[in-house]
Amino acid sequence: MPRAFLFVLDSFGVGGAPDATTYGDEGANTLGHIAEFCAAGAGDREGLRAGPLQLPNMSALGLLHLAKAASGRFPAGMPVPEKIYATYGSANEVSRGKDTPSGHWEIAGTPVTFDWGYFPTDGDAFSPDFLESLCRAADVPGILGNCHASGTDIIARFGEEHIRTGKPICYTSTDSVFQVAAHETHFGLDRLMTFCAIARALLDPMNIGRVIARPFVGERVANFQRTGNRRDFSVPPPEPTLLDRLVKEGRNVHAIGKIGDIFAHQGVSRVIKANGNQALMDATLDAMDTAEDGDLVFTNFVDFDMVYGHRRDVPGYAAALEAFDARLPEVGGKLKPGDLVILTADHGCDPTWRGTDHTRERVPIIAYGPGLRPRDIGIRSTYADIGETIARHLRIPTGQHGRSFL
Repeated sequence: MPRAFLFVLDSFGVGGAPDATTYGDEGANTLGHIAEFCAAGAGDREGLRAGPLQLPNMSALGLLHLAKAASGRFPAGMPVPEKIYATYGSANEVSRGKDTPSGHWEIAGTPVTFDWGYFPTDGDAFSPDFLESLCRAADVPGILGNCHASGTDIIARFGEEHIRTGKPICYTSTDSVFQVAAHETHFGLDRLMTFCAIARALLDPMNIGRVIARPFVGERVANFQRTGNRRDFSVPPPEPTLLDRLVKEGRNVHAIGKIGDIFAHQGVSRVIKANGNQALMDATLDAMDTAEDGDLVFTNFVDFDMVYGHRRDVPGYAAALEAFDARLPEVGGKLKPGDLVILTADHGCDPTWRGTDHTRERVPIIAYGPGLRPRDIGIRSTYADIGETIARHLRIPTGQHGRSFL
């Protein structure tokens, strides 16, 4: 029986979304703009990388050709291979949002057809009534922040005051999210998780997609650093996903990184945590050694989004892509006859774009494995085609929202 390996390069969009204007993102193109900036020298950083973007393995798997089809042009400065060795294309998102749960759930065959709740962009983000209930239930003296903010910036602004006062730092973004930053030792990691669980219950009636615990360490603004103990408290998907269907059929779903949190731990057989793309790849390769026939290994490579996209770090994003690309031969070396690998993304986060939020873009689809015939599958109408392709490959009943491209 075959196995499947689904890798989400978090935020690696390829531009061209037909509804980008609705989200204020017309022209956003994560891959295209990174390549353009690198080709012009703006993606260079001494000691990190220099020159045009180099992704030889993904290019040979169809990345540049799918990018041209998705956005109208080849990425600048990148050599175009004459032969492609994978099935390749891109996909439009139909879910109402450009957030992490919407993208992942749609990939797993369950688009989000309802509207998320969001916090105001002007003035205080959170209402006095909600904060009063939260602080009383969690036994804290108040909060800091109460605004839209970047996670690293708000820790720099309020981290020292947080340590002095014991008040957690609460903030949001344009996503449907309530984020809480707190010090792992001064506030306490367990206490942070309890605070977030209380917030999750209070926010359910508001249809807020996620509550995210953002622990950090350090004693001064100069050395504050977020840790790998992040946890997402998500609402569950509105209907069974590919993961649920696999578990129902007796298969194992190996959830690596934040996958378990994104799916509210539904349809997950095994949770594997790791901090950073390299550690996530190591964990993925280990899981490939132990995955049994019929299993799915599902990994989110979060650094592209969290460390580089949101921080608008073009050289860092480029270097991370090159590092990921360099390790793909290790993935190939683990494949058995009948195995399927799919590389994709959940949304964009163009590091050249205004602001610090996600961008509405098409996402790449690259599928390969022993014996899989290379071909162009074009632009798919929904990310759900990815999940239904895996369902067909693993020989379980398919869902109603997508269509296999195999």
